[in-house]
Amino acid sequence: MSTNEEKLSVRPDASQEEGTSRRTFLHRSAIAGAVGAAGLGGLLSFAAPGANATSARALAQGSQEEDRDGLRKRDTNILIAAEIAEALAVTTYTHIINIAPFFTRLPSDDQGYLIAARQEEMSHYLLEQSVTDQPSPFKSFFYPKGMFQSPQTTLNVLVTLEDAFIAAYLVGVRHFSTPDLRVTAARIMGIESDHRTLARVLASDVAAQDGGPLKAVTGIQGVAEPVDPPNDNGYERTLCWTHIQQALAALTPFADITAAKAAGFDVSRSFGFDPFTPKLPNPLGDFISFKGC
Repeated sequence: MSTNEEKLSVRPDASQEEGTSRRTFLHRSAIAGAVGAAGLGGLLSFAAPGANATSARALAQGSQEEDRDGLRKRDTNILIAAEIAEALAVTTYTHIINIAPFFTRLPSDDQGYLIAARQEEMSHYLLEQSVTDQPSPFKSFFYPKGMFQSPQTTLNVLVTLEDAFIAAYLVGVRHFSTPDLRVTAARIMGIESDHRTLARVLASDVAAQDGGPLKAVTGIQGVAEPVDPPNDNGYERTLCWTHIQQALAALTPFADITAAKAAGFDVSRSFGFDPFTPKLPNPLGDFISFKGC
């Protein structure tokens, strides 16, 4: 199948080990959170150049101090964390499309979902960057071993990331300082929810040649959940996250090499974030304005 997607030059080694235990991955990620604590603090300090980093305690108390652009530092911290998440999402979808062998054997509508998701995540990134006037401090990412070779690993990680993105945007709904930012966070969270469900739909469509159909997918909570039905949430999962540092801790192994090593990720190569101008699937679903109309 040919697409209009630009192929990237970064390709994983064919000998890369396939498969990973999600329970082992989550256990190692918890260790990585401690190992990468200094790097995590660096995320937020990098988020506000020219200003003192806001401490976790100050964020927890709801600091009202404004940064030099008039955005409250808490808002900026959440938005920069969201930029990192969206850059990671774009990178993930890009490399599934470009280098995952199983992608070409998915039904065309599943391929279309992945292509559209990439466009949507890029749109989210650019919107957030337009507010902060700062790019993501991370431009490349690490993944578990076998990420783009094993469909089970790919979908486990993809659902894990979407779980994290949903919970992170709910932190924004909880803590953003203006109604427009809170509504925008909710609007983006709804799209991440679409992505989570559609990623679970893919499991049943994985070709037999690639080990499919897959019967279960394991997300961020470390529990293998049946993919039937794919829409298995009555309510979005908050993961009990109430502060953006919790989201950053979950993303740290993907962005920081020390944490990636501790989590058992493949650190022999990183995968680059390559920004582009997105084209959303339907103009009726475009951003339009912060008021949504």
